[in-house]
Amino acid sequence: MRFPLRMLVSTIAVMVTSYLLPGVSLDSFLTALATALLIGLLNTILKPLLILFTIPVTMITFGLFLLVINASIIMLASNLLRGFHVDGFWYALLFSIIMSGLTAVMESMISSDYKPHS
Repeated sequence: MRFPLRMLVSTIAVMVTSYLLPGVSLDSFLTALATALLIGLLNTILKPLLILFTIPVTMITFGLFLLVINASIIMLASNLLRGFHVDGFWYALLFSIIMSGLTAVMESMISSDYKPHS
C-alpha cells in the first residue's frame, strides 16, 4: 500500500478513535494527520529501541508489556503535539488498541480492492 493511502487510513483511524474516546481530544483534520505521522515516526524509530530494552519484562508478561510501550508512544505524541490531548495512560492504552484495530480493518478492506498499476 502506498504511503499517502496509509497516512489517510491512519488519519481516519486517529479521528474516529478520538471521537469514540471521551478522554482524547483532537483539534482538526490537520492535527489528526500530524498525529498519524508522528505516531508512525515514533513507531518506526523509538518503538524498536523500547522493545529491545524491555525484552525481559516483555517475556515475563508474555508480550503484554508491548501494550504499555504502545500507550507510552501515544502519551509522548500527546505531549509533543498541540491540538492532540490524551487524558492519561488508560485512555492512551485504549486509543492504541482501538486505533490499531481500526487501521487493520481499513487496510485489509483497501488492500483486497487495491491493485497497483503495472
